[in-house]
Amino acid sequence: MLQSLWFGLWGLLWAVYFMLDGFDFGAGMLHPFIGRTDMERRQIINSLGPVWDGNEVWLVTAGGATFAAFPATYAYMFSWFYTPLLIILFGLIVRGVSFEFRGKADSEKWKKTWDFLISVSSFVPPLLFGVAFGNIFQGLLIDGYGYFGTTLSLLNPYGLLTGVVFVIFFLAHGALWIGLKTEGGSAERAKSLLPYLLPLLAFAVVMFLTATYFSTPLFDNFFKMPVLFILPMVCAAGIIYAYFIYKKSMFQAFLTSCLSVFTFVFTGIAGLYPNLLPSKVNDAYNITAFNSSSSDYTLKIMTVVVLIFVPIVIAYQIWTYYIFRHPVKPEDVTDPDVETY
Repeated sequence: MLQSLWFGLWGLLWAVYFMLDGFDFGAGMLHPFIGRTDMERRQIINSLGPVWDGNEVWLVTAGGATFAAFPATYAYMFSWFYTPLLIILFGLIVRGVSFEFRGKADSEKWKKTWDFLISVSSFVPPLLFGVAFGNIFQGLLIDGYGYFGTTLSLLNPYGLLTGVVFVIFFLAHGALWIGLKTEGGSAERAKSLLPYLLPLLAFAVVMFLTATYFSTPLFDNFFKMPVLFILPMVCAAGIIYAYFIYKKSMFQAFLTSCLSVFTFVFTGIAGLYPNLLPSKVNDAYNITAFNSSSSDYTLKIMTVVVLIFVPIVIAYQIWTYYIFRHPVKPEDVTDPDVETY
């Protein structure tokens, strides 16, 4: 029972992380292209300033939950995926440094360099996260001696497709954020991308679900429990609704995009259960929530900790988003002292 509960919490933490950090990954990728002037690029960066590092708290929480609840999974994952996870870590470090260093000099070349690094370091982590989860969804080359694949074997068609879908999802999510949280030219250009990004996203999700049906066993759980089909249906409905509503209400479009990202990730998590690192060689080698978990006593203590502290984190983030709820206007960044990053 506790193992199943923590499997659900593990999936919930990853889904929340991608829902929140997804839009600032997307905005980071887009900002040097949507922002035609330094002022417009500063608008986009300043819209992320109060929230991006708080969003990444959920990554730390998801990693911590994996370590504490499923230590064997954590050990195998960081051993088998060492290279891509290290690249993701370097990407996140470069991204944080770029936000901080961009405003430290007035040189145009200096700022363009850091703008380029923000864009690249916002692209690499979601791509590799998608590749990693795509490989987990289809199963890994695990036998009785462990993982016998290579880093290059992770770059298979299904893994790369999942990575591309993550990138497109976050680009659309980020464009909605820019359209919602900035005013002026940057917001208008972000909105002008949505008639292209949202249909492209819908196509990519359909391709992903089709490939998932033929390349993975994820839908086995869905056929056993048809109520789970609500998850991909809500994901698709959210994308379609965002396409038709963004001209009237960017706020509603952004919220439905959040819901779509959340249900997209949870579609994969629900299909995995109870596997955390499934084997494509033989089911006997699957790393599951039951054969890799901590003791029941540890899980009970962790459940109490989660019930106390996660609501505090959620309340703090809601407060942060409320305080910084207004869009960043051009005049807000005309004073150099206003630039946070």
